[in-house]
Amino acid sequence: MSIKDQTVISVSTDSREALYDITKEVEARVKDLKMKTGMVNVYVRGATAAIMIQENWDESVQTDVIHLLQKMIPRGVWLHDQQDGNGDSHLKAGLVGPSESIPIISGKLGLSTWQNIFLCEFDGPRQSREVVLTFVD
Repeated sequence: MSIKDQTVISVSTDSREALYDITKEVEARVKDLKMKTGMVNVYVRGATAAIMIQENWDESVQTDVIHLLQKMIPRGVWLHDQQDGNGDSHLKAGLVGPSESIPIISGKLGLSTWQNIFLCEFDGPRQSREVVLTFVD
């Protein structure tokens, strides 16, 4: 395996906690590179955001993800909150994780019909979240 390309996309977020669909941006880069097979790793820079593969048809699933994490990891009860009030954001990001790897099959992302790639914002809004796309073949 060798690195074919590495691209950084910027995503602006408008909520403290939300999922943002970035699938089209990743698909566009696959098309630009004319990749037929390989893998793309999608990685968000920052300790309070994450990447998740999730349902793309019914937006209530994305809302449910946020609500579940809010119930599991509430605001304002963590030691780190004494520093800057976002202890929950760090824990949510750590639980979900900063990256996902998706196969490229016959020139397309190897996602199922109901899967998309989401940037999970847990400490927004942010003018820019950097997402690094690393393509290997």
